[in-house]
Amino acid sequence: MSGGLIVFYVLSAVTVIGALGVVLDRNVVRATLMLLIALLGVAGIFLVAFAEFLALAQILIYGGAVTIVVLFSIMLTRTADLRVNLDNPQRPLAALIAISAFVLLTLTFVYSDIDELDETTSVAVVGDKSGSSGFETIGDVLFNQWAIPFEIASLVLLVAMIGAIALARDDDPDEPIAAATEAAESEA
Repeated sequence: MSGGLIVFYVLSAVTVIGALGVVLDRNVVRATLMLLIALLGVAGIFLVAFAEFLALAQILIYGGAVTIVVLFSIMLTRTADLRVNLDNPQRPLAALIAISAFVLLTLTFVYSDIDELDETTSVAVVGDKSGSSGFETIGDVLFNQWAIPFEIASLVLLVAMIGAIALARDDDPDEPIAAATEAAESEA
């Protein structure tokens, strides 16, 4: 067993443990942090597979931006106003489907021919003497051909963040003053 395969197994275990933490933890903030661990494990798997751009995108976009947006939306919404039962009656069915998917993926991995691969494969072009990893091409396409959709996506995220702040702010501007006055009176 090669060192790369051992690293792959370790990163796979980290990813699975993080994903289980997301699903099983009832605290939303801890579940979000477990999501970050799972996403970083996936980024590590991309690095093992020599997909540096995907690993970088995984860390920056999913690991950073999406996790921060989820944490901000949790912190900025009024969770005290939402007394909702988080248990779903379809939970046993969801558990059955998740276990079935896990068994199917595990059997697929076990019966695959991964041990027969003697050489790592890469998306780099064989015989290309320029030494380019493809980042220049991806950047050129992203910021020249897809610049407008890229900016529209950033505006949508900005509007969503402003909406979360608007929902989280208090409607009564005198309420914090009244709460501070009551706290001062109770101390005296």
